[in-house]
Amino acid sequence: MPTALRICPLCEATCGLTLTLDGPRVTSTRGDHDDVFSRGFICPKGASFGELDADPDRLRVPLVRGADGTLRETGWQEAFDLVARRLPPLVQRHGADAVGVVLGNPNVHTMAGALYPPLLLGALRTRSLFTASTLDQMPKHVSSGLMFGDAFAIPVPDLDRTDHLLLIGANPLDSNGSLCTAPDFPGRLKALRRRGGTLTVVDPRRTRTARLADRHVAIRPGADAALLAALVHVLYEEGLAAPGPLAEHVEGVDDVRRAVAEFTPEAVAGACDVDAGTIRTLARELAAAPAAAVYGRVGGSTVVHGTLTNWLVDVLNVLTGNLDRPGGAMFPLSATTPAPRPPGPGKGFALGRWASRVSGHPEAKGELPMAALAEEIETPGEGRIRALVAIAANPVLSAPDGDRLDRALGELDFMVSVDPYLNETSRHADVILPPPPPAQSAHFDFAFNNFAVRNQVRHTPAPVPLEPGRMDECEIHARLVLAATGLHGADPAAVDDTAIARTLAKAVTEPHSPAYGQDPDAYAAGLTGRTGAERRLDLMLRLGPYGLTLDRLLEHPHGIDLGPLKPRVPQVLRTRSGRVELLPEPIAADLTRLRTALAAPGDALVLVGRRHLRSNNSWMHNLPSLNRGTNTCTLQVHPEDAARLGLTDGEPARVKAEGGELQAPVEVTDTVRRGVVSLPHGWGHDRPGTRTAVASKRPGVNVNQLLDGTRLDPLSGTAVLNGFPVEVSPAHDDRL
Repeated sequence: MPTALRICPLCEATCGLTLTLDGPRVTSTRGDHDDVFSRGFICPKGASFGELDADPDRLRVPLVRGADGTLRETGWQEAFDLVARRLPPLVQRHGADAVGVVLGNPNVHTMAGALYPPLLLGALRTRSLFTASTLDQMPKHVSSGLMFGDAFAIPVPDLDRTDHLLLIGANPLDSNGSLCTAPDFPGRLKALRRRGGTLTVVDPRRTRTARLADRHVAIRPGADAALLAALVHVLYEEGLAAPGPLAEHVEGVDDVRRAVAEFTPEAVAGACDVDAGTIRTLARELAAAPAAAVYGRVGGSTVVHGTLTNWLVDVLNVLTGNLDRPGGAMFPLSATTPAPRPPGPGKGFALGRWASRVSGHPEAKGELPMAALAEEIETPGEGRIRALVAIAANPVLSAPDGDRLDRALGELDFMVSVDPYLNETSRHADVILPPPPPAQSAHFDFAFNNFAVRNQVRHTPAPVPLEPGRMDECEIHARLVLAATGLHGADPAAVDDTAIARTLAKAVTEPHSPAYGQDPDAYAAGLTGRTGAERRLDLMLRLGPYGLTLDRLLEHPHGIDLGPLKPRVPQVLRTRSGRVELLPEPIAADLTRLRTALAAPGDALVLVGRRHLRSNNSWMHNLPSLNRGTNTCTLQVHPEDAARLGLTDGEPARVKAEGGELQAPVEVTDTVRRGVVSLPHGWGHDRPGTRTAVASKRPGVNVNQLLDGTRLDPLSGTAVLNGFPVEVSPAHDDRL
């Protein structure tokens, strides 16, 4: 049978796949052994590619809501006609901010999701933007923006050359990595151990990654920032702070010394439930390693001090001399990054340029907290969100207090969803625009190449032709831009042509650009590509740092290896000073909260989430091969806590917090530390009106329903999804 190549879009590892085809059907999937980055690695999600592609519950044609309130199938013309008829008048009557835009996690896994939402936002001119970032990695964007001047200048651990790796709240053996694109992350960690390196994992659960580690530190959830501050304190106290050659590009080293003076190992030990001796050992080992990297992820971001945690990760990398050096934490250089400008001061990064209407939450990176979406819809007054465009997003399950958001979505005047499923969120839409299966879409990783542990570039055209009746995902987005902004009926190619023209108008005026001084129309005429999206990709490659073209990339179907990561400071810096600003003012001000937290660590039972290798948030539970076995929605409880609370393995428990309560089966296990219970994220597929048969048979419970949306990291607006207090009792116990 014929085969075709496709980059996997199902997690951040971006592995190369070889698909076996029977006509339009994917019959099997294996790893592409010739892929320059993944070298044949594949995980259960990648192996399920064909099953996902052929899921009978995927929508094939648009749905629109009729006069009787029900959704019915229709053609593409009627669907876009309805958007054009309903959305622009709402903007005219109520203003641009009355239209909210919600972007979900899968957007960064597709070409369309990377290329077109920015154009939609620019055309709508709305400030009502909500994304999955404030349920995940926004603290990293904020800390990077404040320190380096660019919210996307995120250093990643140089996994293949490091001697010492300290992981905070990360479980890459189950997640495959996040904000660190590394196919076969497990194999890379094992290689670290084989070459004599050290792996330390800080996590309240003994995860699969923790079991691989040399040392597992079972920290109290939410205390990551306190622990890291104490590590920084020890570096100063013992004369181990040594930024090395980076020192000339750093300011604020002495300011940080003063800022962490109170965070001695003894002072934080109670809050962290980690003894002072262990803390000192961690700091000394980090400083002594020939090359080391500190890496934090979801567990250190979705907590009450998420931005401080992410800031301290890179403070440690700087002070140990490991930022921007081989084997440390380095800045990747993607093939579609604009050609680097000369080093020097930049515009910097600003927080709080505007605020949410109801609760006054400051924006971060142009976004408002997803947790504030419901109140922005429900609360009357000028600027109320009356229409919503949701693209690859299911916030009813992923955001705090999904029941409230569920009700709020019913109050909208109009809603559009770009989604392949009729799910818990899209069921509220007046128009659902379904993209085709992934085998019928081309792929390029615009986002994840910026976080890759090795510079490389790969592109896979669509392995299977578009089926009759389907519409290419990029065309869906382009037509949505036109319909939403009063240009319905124009050629969708005009959207790409406009984007190309705007990019070139700027590029030809920049001396460091490969297009400098050239005629923009002539330059545009030389672009190749069968689609507008491919022409834009070709332009980005040509304007990038490696002088590539789409034609050259297509000559290398398994990708082009661009080499190991290289030092990029000071070129990568965009701060106003042109240097690494080690103690930005917003960070310094927020340290007061952390000092206060040391005084009252509390002893309440707290809840944390967890990842599973066969799951990715809420959007992979409808596949039989993935929604089975140990991928279940159980409440993990330590044996001693279970005995104290009267809980029995396999029996239901009642869990209660400020946002509500739920019941889940108990799983008694010593992989979770005492005082902590764990429920996975993304479940709760039990609402009526959805069309996800497999997920509905094993719905699980929505852990975020325990939250009312008021717990946020103040700097980033990120929801506190980990380390919040809960009460737990047997389900038959009426005391709660």
